[in-house]
Amino acid sequence: MIYIALLRGINVGGKNKIDMKKLKQSFEQAGMEDVVTYINTGNIIFSSKSQSKNELSDILEEAIHKDFGLNIRVVVRSFDDIKRIISAIPATWKNDNEMKSDVLFLWDDIDEESVLENLTIKPNIDTVKYVPGAILWSVEKKNVTKSGVSKIIGTKVYKHVTVRNVNTARKIYELMSKL
Repeated sequence: MIYIALLRGINVGGKNKIDMKKLKQSFEQAGMEDVVTYINTGNIIFSSKSQSKNELSDILEEAIHKDFGLNIRVVVRSFDDIKRIISAIPATWKNDNEMKSDVLFLWDDIDEESVLENLTIKPNIDTVKYVPGAILWSVEKKNVTKSGVSKIIGTKVYKHVTVRNVNTARKIYELMSKL
C-alpha cells in the first residue's frame, strides 16, 4: 500500500534540521520501500505491505529519534486518504499572490468534524471545510491579517496538526499517483 508520512516541525526556522537524503535512508532502514521525499518540510512517500497507519507512525517516529535524536510527530495517510482530501479541495483554491489555501492534516485523536468548534473562523473572510483527516482553510491574501487562521497557533488543535499549502498537497497526491 502507498502512504505519505507528514512530519511536523522539521527544517522550519533553522530548527530540527534533517537532510532529506538521510531521512530517505532512515525510512528504508526502517523497512519502508519505494521511498521518495518531496521538499524539505517532511513529506515522504513510501510503500509498506503489512503495518497499519498507527504502527507505521510509531515505527517512523522511533526511527527518526534513533537516527536524528529528534522527537518528531509523524502522521501517516494512505493514498486513498489523500485522494479523498484532494478531491474535497475546491478547484479554485490555490496558494499564490491572491489566495492562501492550506490543508491542516489532523492527528487521529482530533480527527472529527467537531474540531471546527475549537477554531476561530471569521465569516465572510475564512472558508473552512472539514474532511476526514484534514481541515481545508482558504482566505484571500488581502484578508490574511483579519483571518482566524493565525489564531490557531499555540492552541491545543495546533499541536495536533501539520500544515501544507494546497499546492504542496496536490503535488504529494500527484507523486503518490505515480507509485
